Amino acid sequence: MSEGSVHVVDDDAAVRDSLAFLLKSARLSVRTYDSGTAFLETLPSLKSGCVISDIRMPGLSGIDLLKRVRETNARLPVIIITGHGDVPLAVEAMKLGAAEFFEKPFQDDQMIAAVRNVLEDAKSVTEVDRHKQELQQRLALLSKRESDVLRGLIAGSPNKIIAFDLQISPRTVEIYRANVMTKMNAASLSELVRMAIIAGIA
Repeated sequence: MSEGSVHVVDDDAAVRDSLAFLLKSARLSVRTYDSGTAFLETLPSLKSGCVISDIRMPGLSGIDLLKRVRETNARLPVIIITGHGDVPLAVEAMKLGAAEFFEKPFQDDQMIAAVRNVLEDAKSVTEVDRHKQELQQRLALLSKRESDVLRGLIAGSPNKIIAFDLQISPRTVEIYRANVMTKMNAASLSELVRMAIIAGIA
């Protein structure tokens, strides 16, 4: 699916199967793992999706798994499932970056809603990152002089000041400015400034 798979990590086969059935009934793509270690083998290749993990598992716990996910792919949201009385662990998980936690037994519709929300949020972040990368690629096409003129424009300097600072003529600045607008595919100066901010150079 375009929005990515839901990766269910739980040592309890009954819980794994139940969650997989629930999520598939909501037309979500699901993969299951019987341990945190098994999931970590897949983690480096994941570009999108989300993780649902039990907090108490033998070997690698849900907290440990969450830490590894945050270190490896901070944009991959993790939903933690806790047992009765594990609220302190759930709080710790939230502090470590868990997107959500559910105490057993949870409501099916609430779990589905939470999964859809975190997938949508993750997709939005991915789209922003993609746009930023596209703008950075356009910036890389600018010559050094065009980049210098761009920085002057971002700073709000008029053509004459940019020309003085770069020791070139105002007419030459206009040419470079036109080149920058074309290469960045910007329709206006304000759009160019927004692009620069998104790309991280302003």
